[in-house]
Amino acid sequence: MPELSDLMLAWYEKNARVLPWRGHPDPYAIWVSEIMLQQTRVETVIPYFDHWMKKFPTVAALAEASEQTVLSAWEGLGYYSRVRNLHKAAQMVVDQFGGQIPEETRLLRKLPGIGRYTAAAIASIAFNQDVATLDGNLRRVFARVYDVSTPADSPAGEETLWSLAQEQIPPGRAGDYNQALMDLGSAVCLPQKPLCLICPLMNMCKARSDPESRPVLKPKKPVPHRNKLAAVIRQAGNVLLSLRPSKGLLGGMWEFPSAQAAANSAGELVEGIDRDYSIVIKPISFFVEVRHAYTHFTLTEYAWQCQALEVPASPALQWIPIADIEKYPMGKVDRAIAAKISEFQ
Repeated sequence: MPELSDLMLAWYEKNARVLPWRGHPDPYAIWVSEIMLQQTRVETVIPYFDHWMKKFPTVAALAEASEQTVLSAWEGLGYYSRVRNLHKAAQMVVDQFGGQIPEETRLLRKLPGIGRYTAAAIASIAFNQDVATLDGNLRRVFARVYDVSTPADSPAGEETLWSLAQEQIPPGRAGDYNQALMDLGSAVCLPQKPLCLICPLMNMCKARSDPESRPVLKPKKPVPHRNKLAAVIRQAGNVLLSLRPSKGLLGGMWEFPSAQAAANSAGELVEGIDRDYSIVIKPISFFVEVRHAYTHFTLTEYAWQCQALEVPASPALQWIPIADIEKYPMGKVDRAIAAKISEFQ
């Protein structure tokens, strides 16, 4: 029987997706694409990648850019810790590696935001090193082909699948091999209703009779729901925005002053905004409701139009011209509120 890697490389020659970072001569482009592709679909990434490479064509250009400029270029792609780490890592590459991205996985993993999978992907694709990688697509393919019953998201399951991936590496072709498996998982070995009849690994797949039983995953915990109340405070063509701390969820992004709440209540809004910002407000009217799902929780945010009675002096609180609000990077919830404001200008 042909080796798995032989079957995959033959399939890849005929079916490889045409993507703007494939075959790119600059390892930086491969790095950027791998960070963008973490937890994000290829179709979503492509326009962001094209725009990014025009705006920050080199590691040095990215390292020199301000955090606000970098966050603005990433806005809408989500998971903002990725871009903050990418920015910090670019600065490290310039300061500690002379502007050259390290080739070894050991050194790559010293950079913020680069873990085992991403380091192996960059090393194999950008530097042709014989190392396997394991993203969600590869994990699914190997769990099915070898009928791995250990939960794929457990430490034991992870190590089993990494070993299987590494055993199949074709010398000198690891980059193509890894990308072939990524494409197979994306187009054929789907999570639901996989297209087994056109799969190049059909005859060797041990889970072919019940492919959706693999990979085995640990039970997911219930996703909690949160409510927030936001204050839209306008004054003479300006709106009051708050800059989030640089670390944590949506770090370094701008938002409308907001607070956790049990329900959509004007009283809770007044209390929360005073408690968290020392801003004294008078609610005028309910403005808009926005819902959003994050990785670990869902959110409903209720925005109210408010009058400011007292605003403390703080670098994190800024009166922003409403006409310029698009220039300030925001998460999706706050951007939806901002768009609603712009409708009434």
